[in-house]
Amino acid sequence: MISVTRLNGKTITINALLIESIEETPDTTITLTTGKKLMALEPMTEVNDRIIAYLKQIGLLGASVMSMKVEES
Repeated sequence: MISVTRLNGKTITINALLIESIEETPDTTITLTTGKKLMALEPMTEVNDRIIAYLKQIGLLGASVMSMKVEES
């Protein structure tokens, strides 16, 4: 889960695994796989960094790298 700030200043926590796309228009728009769209104050790069940190924390990012290393051997 990652936290972002809505345009009204309130923080919301969302499931990073449900994020389908992120775009800046100029506000950051996060589209979930459910079709719901959220607007965030954080820039897209910061949201991306939070997603990567979350994936590392739960072991998904490291698992895919480990899998690639095993396949290359």
